[in-house]
Amino acid sequence: MNKLKIGIVGCGAIGSSLAKVIVKDFSGEAKLCALYDLDNEQAVGLSREVFGRPTLAVPGFNQLIRKSELIIEAASAKASWEIAKLALSHGKDIMIMSVGGVSSRFKQLTVLAKNNGAKVYIPSGAIAGIDALKAANIGKIKKVILTTIKNPLSFKGVEYVEKAGINLGKIKDATVLFSGRAADAVKCFPQNINVAATLSLAGIGEGKTQVRIIASPKVTRNIHEIAIESDAGDIFTRTENILHPDNPKTSYLAVLSAVAMLKQILEPVKIGT
Repeated sequence: MNKLKIGIVGCGAIGSSLAKVIVKDFSGEAKLCALYDLDNEQAVGLSREVFGRPTLAVPGFNQLIRKSELIIEAASAKASWEIAKLALSHGKDIMIMSVGGVSSRFKQLTVLAKNNGAKVYIPSGAIAGIDALKAANIGKIKKVILTTIKNPLSFKGVEYVEKAGINLGKIKDATVLFSGRAADAVKCFPQNINVAATLSLAGIGEGKTQVRIIASPKVTRNIHEIAIESDAGDIFTRTENILHPDNPKTSYLAVLSAVAMLKQILEPVKIGT
């Protein structure tokens, strides 16, 4: 059986976690063949950790494309569109973790994939209910509201927060940092709100999906609540995520979601919508 050749772009917390899982749990069906990061030392270090040698690290994205059949983007929202565009242009499948960077170009993404015979995979990420949302959207959805609650420290370095003059260290009670369309939330919180982009793509779009972002010093987990009103019924989910041990801006479930999607790609039986 031919093993699926996988390359990972971005060797931070998420990319490293996925690399280790591929080598440990999917070695019978897949082969980690290339790692790329703007910081080459990151890629070299990860290669040594999972492979014992630095040979998986490649000096450029084009080399990774040539070696891979499936590319996993784990870089950043700023880079994910360019990464996806290049991968799809070469007919390579891609799994996108930084969904916020491609959500506004979803039609272009779809055309690129179709024209080049490639596939795009977007994991559910750190939220529950994407399966029900997709099913309800076959009928008619009236409203989708996402409420995200995180510890103020999770928003450290966010330009939108700094420009608004919000002192995260002085927040004592739950404080609304943002309320509005998902399209604007994705732009204002690119590292914190990939879930809003995924929710929008699976449902009624960035222009209609509503988002509230709340900073609360009383929470230690990343919490996402989703309320859906539809002809199929009202749906409510609440996910209290454990923070990723190496990156508090993301949730451990986001990594596990990517692993679950990879499992679906590799296995013959697929469960769930």
